[in-house]
Amino acid sequence: MNKLYIPENYRSPLDVYKTQKAISFIKESFQTRLAAALNLKRVSAPLFVTEASGLNDNLNGIERPVSFDVPAVGESAQVVHSLAKWKRLALHEYHFYVGNGLYTDMNAIRRDEELDNIHSIYVDQWDWEKVITEDDRTLDHLKDVAQKIVNVICDVNELLKVDFPELNVKLNRNMLAITTSELEEMYPELSPKEREDAITKKHGTVLLMQIGGRLRSGRPHDGRAPDYDDWQLNGDILFYNEVLGRAFEISSMGIRVDAESLDRQLNERGCNDRRSLPFHKRLLSGELPLTIGGGIGQSRLCMLMMGSAHIGEVQSSIWDKETIEGCKAAGIKLL
Repeated sequence: MNKLYIPENYRSPLDVYKTQKAISFIKESFQTRLAAALNLKRVSAPLFVTEASGLNDNLNGIERPVSFDVPAVGESAQVVHSLAKWKRLALHEYHFYVGNGLYTDMNAIRRDEELDNIHSIYVDQWDWEKVITEDDRTLDHLKDVAQKIVNVICDVNELLKVDFPELNVKLNRNMLAITTSELEEMYPELSPKEREDAITKKHGTVLLMQIGGRLRSGRPHDGRAPDYDDWQLNGDILFYNEVLGRAFEISSMGIRVDAESLDRQLNERGCNDRRSLPFHKRLLSGELPLTIGGGIGQSRLCMLMMGSAHIGEVQSSIWDKETIEGCKAAGIKLL
């Protein structure tokens, strides 16, 4: 059964026409400012990749990609889950140099997603990636880039409220950076998601770092594929969502694996069969550039800034009957 939460006395903040105008404003304003803040150039990206390339992100390892055969090519293709690996390869093939990067619109289908207020089988995000040096592979550099993204989000939110005075979402640009192990020590009795709720309610904006490896409890805070983020140098940008009363992930990002960390993480996760894939061979041989990158949810960002209770208010997708009826009864307009 899919989960639907209806905030007490909630009504969609804008009508459908103004909602579409606000979505357009957010997307156009944000990507322009993100590109300037991180020195990124826009590129075109694939909707699907060949299965044999190893370029698709397998997320937590249990999600099934949407696959189809391509008779004219003689291979099977997969709709991307994300572009984490493709972006790094593109930086190499397009001859980007240190300090420069790319961003693109990423559209994905995640067929096994559990549907609720913030999850849809349709994923839309800005994927970005930037070339860095060995000296940049630090938590301080991760925090610096994350703060720039938070600043852009807060700037656009203030501009949005000028054009749409009906909106009054307040965001905190003073980001707290904390590791998952530190968070576990603070709230050992809580589940990982409950810890996120507690820390974001307290601080407003949080960069939660070092996701994927085992904590003192013996379990990871959350799942991370072993072959793109370095688990010691990654993080999620979280805002506290007042409408939903919970932590709200806007971005998953990180400094990417080098040959050493890829080797270690493949061993830890038991994924050594990937070593023979073309992308992984090039990475293990040191052929690909060192990078930092991430994804920033487009619909998530619109939800947050507009104070929407359900992601279906800002994107068109497919929902189960109970969600459709529940939203209709609560006055939530699904696009």
